[in-house]
Amino acid sequence: MATRFESVRVSEHRGSDDLLTAGLGLAGLRAMTPPVFADATAPTPAELRRRAVWANWRGIADLAPGGGYGELYGSVTAVPGREFHGLARVPGATQPHRVAVQVPDAFDQTARCIVVAPASGSRGVLGGIAVAAAWALPKGCAVAYTDKGAGTDYFDLDAGLGVRVDGTVGTPADGLAFVPEPATGSGIAVKHAHSGDNPEADWGRHVKQAAEFALQSLGDAFPDAAPFAFDNTTVIAVGISNGGGAVLRAAEEDGSDWLDAVVAGAPNITVAGARPLYDYTTEAALLMPCALPVLGIPPLPTAAAHCAALADAGLVDGGTLESRQRSAYDTLRASGWTDEALRAGSISVGFDLWRAVAVTYASAYGRHGVGGHPCGYSFSVLAADGTPRPAADAERAAWFSDASGIPPGAGVGIVGPAVDPAAPLAGLQCLRALWTGQGADADRVRAGVEAVRAGLPRAGLPVTVVHGLDDGLIPSAFSSAPYVAAARAAGRDNVHHWQVRNVQHFDAFLGLPAYGAHYLPLLPYVYEALDRTWAHLRHGDPMPADAVITTTPRGAGNALEATHLAMPR
Repeated sequence: MATRFESVRVSEHRGSDDLLTAGLGLAGLRAMTPPVFADATAPTPAELRRRAVWANWRGIADLAPGGGYGELYGSVTAVPGREFHGLARVPGATQPHRVAVQVPDAFDQTARCIVVAPASGSRGVLGGIAVAAAWALPKGCAVAYTDKGAGTDYFDLDAGLGVRVDGTVGTPADGLAFVPEPATGSGIAVKHAHSGDNPEADWGRHVKQAAEFALQSLGDAFPDAAPFAFDNTTVIAVGISNGGGAVLRAAEEDGSDWLDAVVAGAPNITVAGARPLYDYTTEAALLMPCALPVLGIPPLPTAAAHCAALADAGLVDGGTLESRQRSAYDTLRASGWTDEALRAGSISVGFDLWRAVAVTYASAYGRHGVGGHPCGYSFSVLAADGTPRPAADAERAAWFSDASGIPPGAGVGIVGPAVDPAAPLAGLQCLRALWTGQGADADRVRAGVEAVRAGLPRAGLPVTVVHGLDDGLIPSAFSSAPYVAAARAAGRDNVHHWQVRNVQHFDAFLGLPAYGAHYLPLLPYVYEALDRTWAHLRHGDPMPADAVITTTPRGAGNALEATHLAMPR
């Protein structure tokens, strides 16, 4: 059955408002403050789109001077064209997912190509713009996007307001991109957590539907050249992080004949026998704050108390702070964490990202609605003292453009269960027990995790997996390495693997001097893998050989150079 797309809208982007940077150019994308709204309480769809483009570029790419973007690799050349937006729904889903397509005016009708870019993380529909559009649009390819059933369509339960397809705020009667069930209560409903659909289980279907929307949009854009179909259009899927996992799910043997190639960067992917995200995230949330000083990383102010609470709960051994730190570290190492992943994972400790991921994914995997979180967590705008308060009009108006899809951020925070002084880690222990414990809630979460385990890619499909060996959020040892091993064991000899030293998960953090000095960006390797894939599809060139890429950190105060990247040739 053909996918039915709803609430389709088309906009034109030329002159001072192009597809790739919304007219901001590299200087505008580098600006530390976002594009302003003329009326902070009622931004226009064009203002929201421009700000979403700014936020999604900055959330993924290292745009800082000296980082090499737009000079050594990547493009911010203005690309005029049209943009198509709509909603799609996979069979059986409660909520729709967003799809979008960028069609450049210079689309090559004689060598038709679509690059499908599911959002990284839980970002909004344009969350893959820095990954795909910078490579594809200048080549005359269309780019298709999906938010994968997550995204920034928050719903204000207190006010009964959510996000329309154009990004503006409205009521359910206006037609919204997400309305929770139930749509009552207090605080903020987040689509990834509260859709009731476990969207990760449908990532591959989301990617295919985005490609189908691209074919429909191309037919609308160029009716004289129709029909546009999978058998006359080259389709490449590319993504990083959750987007990387999504394109690998789209590559699975059952029903991926529409897809010509896949490039996956730092993919969140789980195969049988490997540790899933929820397992190692909840472990990290508990143990990593205590373990990091063993590696010489300065502890958080609360680390000593955290270690003491772990000891009281019987989760680490030792009667001194140092022995407890060593116990936490040894446990993490024994479960597969490398020192490189632990060092890079420290930034997720500092940003409270482990808890944020665990809270959201526990709700998603268990298919819990508003107010149903098994550990008592929820989301709300917070007052200065950390207590929930209603959202202001200006805060609500910016969620579509500013949010990352997982609180905290964009003014929305996590509301945890009341802290018992006698059990300060109770919330984290509850999240961990949903993986390790017993009971109906744990069974629901584990069933949700089982539903997202990946299958094998289609035999013969060109697949390139690129992963940083210092990744501290989605360690290669838990994700891409076992995926590639499983594919190879099953005879999938067109799966290729680049493992890159001194590369962690977040290119966007490389603008911080300490990170930029020590780590290199992932995006240049993703672009290079796309180049190699394109040459293979168009000219029959060989796919890249496997490589462990030995890079050279650029050091403090130095601009990135090609020699630092050591790109395989």
